[in-house]
Amino acid sequence: MLKLALLPTLCLALWAAPSWAQSTPAETAPPAAVADAPAPEQILVVGQKPGPGMWKISKGDHVLWVFGTYAPLPKKMEWRSQQVEAVIGRSQEYLAPPGATASPGFFKGLTLLPSLIGIRKNPDGAQLRDLMPPEEYARWTELKTKYMPNNRDAERERPIFAAQALARAARKQAGLDNDEAVRNRIQELIKKNKLKTTNSVVDLPMDNAGAMLKNFKKTPLNDVACLSKTMATLETDIAEASARANAWARGNLDEMRKLDFVEREQACFSSVFDSAVFDNEPAFRNMRSLMRQKWLAAAENALATNTSTFALMTIKDILDPNGVIPALAAKGYRVEEPD
Repeated sequence: MLKLALLPTLCLALWAAPSWAQSTPAETAPPAAVADAPAPEQILVVGQKPGPGMWKISKGDHVLWVFGTYAPLPKKMEWRSQQVEAVIGRSQEYLAPPGATASPGFFKGLTLLPSLIGIRKNPDGAQLRDLMPPEEYARWTELKTKYMPNNRDAERERPIFAAQALARAARKQAGLDNDEAVRNRIQELIKKNKLKTTNSVVDLPMDNAGAMLKNFKKTPLNDVACLSKTMATLETDIAEASARANAWARGNLDEMRKLDFVEREQACFSSVFDSAVFDNEPAFRNMRSLMRQKWLAAAENALATNTSTFALMTIKDILDPNGVIPALAAKGYRVEEPD
């Protein structure tokens, strides 16, 4: 089946945006004159690192172990956790992180392909200089010159996609990568130990996919704030990425709790899903709640069925005070944080 990834297409900058845009509340924006600043040195975390310990959620003698991932991590970092390997080795089921997908089917997908042309562009041919305040556009120009001087398309893209491109380029220049090495190793262990895999993926309705695409292409988004938040913390976060990667690698919960995961994500998420495009699509607007509900149902079923279950989730979601871990605690499950 052809999967037309409508959801990632509409909000690619949100889902793929690197987590190092997470900022501590005390951080301030870098000075506007950044073009002449030296390129950041590549960041290395030397040696094999275990990452944080696991959250233990239990009811009686049945246990759900939750391991938290973080991105970006230095490309050269080696990850290995004997604790994770041991837990996967004695578990019966793996709970994948919550997610959402939208698939229109093969033939409908083919008919929608022409509608995807130009979906990243601003309506009516607008460019970033037409949308941004002069001082913000000046900062954008300097950062673009520094991190992606050859990217000519970004000037015509919606701010949310420009933010994604800028963050990705800066991350690459700093020698930072995503958390695929960690996730790939975990998948190898799951396959080796033949764990049952449960995906908590919400299937979003695609009945009105054509209309949504057309509306999205012509509807302005309030996404300048997304680009502004990205720029405001960009270089500060690069400079502090090594410390943050080390905090994750050492399992330093106190340091990880200082990270503010909300402000930029909300600016980017709201710019898409609070727009008029989704006025008649409540499932899209409520997807995070639906994902949460589906994962919680899978977790409770696993706790009732298995003596040991292993789950993977981002540190951001684990530490969310309104997330699934507090929700399980509220339901009466025993929750123990790692030491």
